[in-house]
Amino acid sequence: MTRIVIVEDELDIASVVQDYLRHAGYDTEHFADGRSALERIVTAPPDLTLLDIMLPRLDGIEVLRRAREHTAHPIIMLTARIEEVDRLLGLELGADDYVCKPFSPRELVARVRAVLRRTAPAPAVA
Repeated sequence: MTRIVIVEDELDIASVVQDYLRHAGYDTEHFADGRSALERIVTAPPDLTLLDIMLPRLDGIEVLRRAREHTAHPIIMLTARIEEVDRLLGLELGADDYVCKPFSPRELVARVRAVLRRTAPAPAVA
């Protein structure tokens, strides 16, 4: 089953995202701080990470920067930071997409599917 790590310190948002992703058939793990999430991402990279920027213990930009030193799995930024400079920084550091809060949970699931489709390994040719 496809495993998605959700890194979000706002529990209401994390709960809604988890519910929608689980309903769509994904296995989810939630982390409320950047340091714990980074440890998990590095030791057992998920199929995709949804990453907030404003997090306790280690902000999402630093989580993204450090994660990219160890893994190339898809990362979608999910944040209230809507300034162009924030979006550009996230994308330049290796984010695969950037979703601003507030967001539609159905659109988020569609973006997750799109990124996973785009990053899935090509099927083996017989």
